[in-house]
Amino acid sequence: MRFVIITGLSGAGKSQAVNFLEDAGYYCVDNMPPSLIPKFAELCFSGQGKLSRVALVCDIRGGDMFGQLSESLRELREIGFNYEVLFLDAGDNVLIKRYKETRRKHPLSSDDRLPEAIARERQLLGDIKKSATHTVDTSFTTRQELKNTLLEIFSEKGENQSMVINALSFGFKYGIPLDADLVFDVRFLPNPFYIPELKEKNGLDADVSAYIMSFPQSEEFKTRLFDLLDFLLPHYMEEGKSQVVIAIGCTGGKHRSVTFAQMLAEYLKTRKYKAYSVHRDYNRA
Repeated sequence: MRFVIITGLSGAGKSQAVNFLEDAGYYCVDNMPPSLIPKFAELCFSGQGKLSRVALVCDIRGGDMFGQLSESLRELREIGFNYEVLFLDAGDNVLIKRYKETRRKHPLSSDDRLPEAIARERQLLGDIKKSATHTVDTSFTTRQELKNTLLEIFSEKGENQSMVINALSFGFKYGIPLDADLVFDVRFLPNPFYIPELKEKNGLDADVSAYIMSFPQSEEFKTRLFDLLDFLLPHYMEEGKSQVVIAIGCTGGKHRSVTFAQMLAEYLKTRKYKAYSVHRDYNRA
């Protein structure tokens, strides 16, 4: 299990970081009081929550409670729970610019001007930064560069955790899915609907799938589709997409589209993508 505590300077990108990790499959909690961390960790590590990856944000927004973070981390070590601390930092000039652009108030700036508030926060975080497992300076990183850095650190090796792919089968007679990023039409393939012994079955049945794939145009389409996605998906990842819906449609969404969506999801899993098959219409009358 990976248990990540995210902290650092206000304005350094903690909100972006937790969003990236949530997209990568982490269970995320924002602004957790430090005193609750040991109990929360005990729940996570016990397996009762059935969580394998957890990230939580704990920072100066907690006010006086934030001073308990060092004690909570010491308690985690004594219990024997493994954890990682991600510390996000940025230069003072960069932080000042970000606050002026967003017009948000610094958590410590009630009495002090912004530069003094940042300096005081940096002092309060000094010990935590020294003991951090990972320190990332976001001063000159783009949003995508920060995402790539965090996924390189926190994604499971060998898996493209940054993007979830849904291979969605549907029937054109029921409408094209509104959330589709790519739509493919397989109505040009022979239709099992007109084969009496296959009509009442669906594309998940082996004999239906075998019939559909018995035609040379089916095999050629499969090859061309997989080759196209091998080209496209890495570029989608580079652009920062967290989810892609690949919709494959036939007339009723019961036979041809189901077979191809299922094959596509299985193929993408062999390419180490986090892929799922979803069959929207295959149970419709």
